[in-house]
This record gives sequence, C-alpha cells and structure tokens, in this order.
Amino acid sequence: MYSLFAYCPHFNVLFSLLEYTFFRHALLGGLLTSVACGIIGTYIVTRRLVFIGGGITHSSFGGIGLGLYTGVSPILSAAVFSVLSAFGIEWLSKRKDMREDSAIAVFWTFGMAVGIIFSFLSPKFAPDLSAYLFGNILTITQEDLLIQGGICVCVIIFFTLFINPIIYIAFDREFAYSQGLPVALFEYLLMAFIALTIVSCLRIIGIVLVISLLTVPQMTANLFTHSFKRIIWCSIGIGYLSCLGGLFISYYKNIPSGASIIFFSIVMYAVCRLIISIRT
Repeated sequence: MYSLFAYCPHFNVLFSLLEYTFFRHALLGGLLTSVACGIIGTYIVTRRLVFIGGGITHSSFGGIGLGLYTGVSPILSAAVFSVLSAFGIEWLSKRKDMREDSAIAVFWTFGMAVGIIFSFLSPKFAPDLSAYLFGNILTITQEDLLIQGGICVCVIIFFTLFINPIIYIAFDREFAYSQGLPVALFEYLLMAFIALTIVSCLRIIGIVLVISLLTVPQMTANLFTHSFKRIIWCSIGIGYLSCLGGLFISYYKNIPSGASIIFFSIVMYAVCRLIISIRT
C-alpha cells in the first residue's frame, strides 16, 4: 500500500511529518478544537452570541497577563478570568440599566487593559505575547492536549445529556421558561463552557482569530442544513478540515498556522456559498 504512495511526493512529505511528535500533537489538537468549537459554536451562532464570544475572547488576555505576572500558568489564569468575565457579562446584560453591548465593551476593554499592564509588569523577561494573540498549532504540548481533551469531554457530556433544553433556550427562551426549565442556570453554565472552549483554543488560533473558528464552520454548515444537531456534526467536520488545510498551508508557505486555518475556513465558506448561488 505504501508503495502506491511512494510515487507521490506530497504523501511522502505527509508520512515524514507524522514521524514528528509536534505534528501529531497538532493533528490531535486540531481535532479536539474542532469538536469543542463545533458544539459550542453552534449554540453561539444560533443564540446570536457572536459579539459576546468576542468580548470573552479578548477579556481572556487579562488572565494571561495576570498569569505571566504571578508565575501561574497563563492558560489556567486565563480560564478563571474568562469564566468570571463571562458571568459578569451575563449578569450585567440582564440588568435593566445596562445594555448588552455596553456590558460586553466593559469586560472586553478591561481584560485587554489588565493583560497589557501585567504582562509588561512581569518580573521575568518580556513575554512573547504573539503566541497567545495569534496562536501556533505546532507549539501545543501534551499538557495543552490534556486540557483540551478534558474540556472537550465535559462539553460532549453536557450537550449529550441536555441537548433538548439547550435547543429550546437557543431558539426560544420564553418557551424554555414555559416548560419550567432553569433557563438562568443553563445560560450561566453555557457561558462558562464558551469561556473554557475559547481558552482551550488560544494556543492554536490565538485571541485575535479564535472567534472565527466558533462561527465560520457553523455558517458553512448552515448553508446545507438548518437542523441544530446536523449543524454540530457538519461544523466539526468543516472545522477539522479547516485545521488540516490551514496546517499544510502553514507548512508549505511558512506562515502562522492560526491565520492560515481561518483563511482556509473562510475560503471554504466562500466556495460553498458560490456553488449554492450558482445552483439556485
């Protein structure tokens, strides 16, 4: 079988890359990211929480700065900071004297300000913030994979057990209330999962681009189906295909992997949109 691939230089390159641990980590990290983002991103897009997702994403930079300053793991501190910011946004946006976009702006800018201040106050050497801002899928470690895997398993279990209440809340909160569901509790739990999913993707995509992986695959899947569950499955596949395509573009062109992954996913969306437009 391998002799058939020997005549194709691209397959030879692929097999040679698989010998490297960092590349295998990148493939597994891309898969875990696609699963978590495919599930959580479907809820974000359906519920129209993209702007909130962007606010949580940028507020996580505050946790990274605090982690660098205190010597704690930046990913761990970013997770705590992001979850607290998500809860803060959810609480403020429900108040009558605060608009939702204003609440998002408060935590968005506060997180960025805290991150910049404490990263530059870090007692160690000036940190390489580009790894967190733009990500690099080729630098993820086994510890990152364990964190991703844990979050991914929790997301899968939660959505498997409560998929129907989540769908009710995503499409019609008032109907969910009428069914006696604890809507507020579910919303806070889902905000926590959104925050944790975002943080788990920072090393791969980065703060600047992670929101795209939570929305673009879902937009592409929505071109072909309107079923919540089918969008989840399609988004996972499209997201992983984007990770693979972006990874190889990054390898051949020597460009940042995070940007190439998002570029590939948007190109996929544009092509699918064009094909559907031509057919109709």
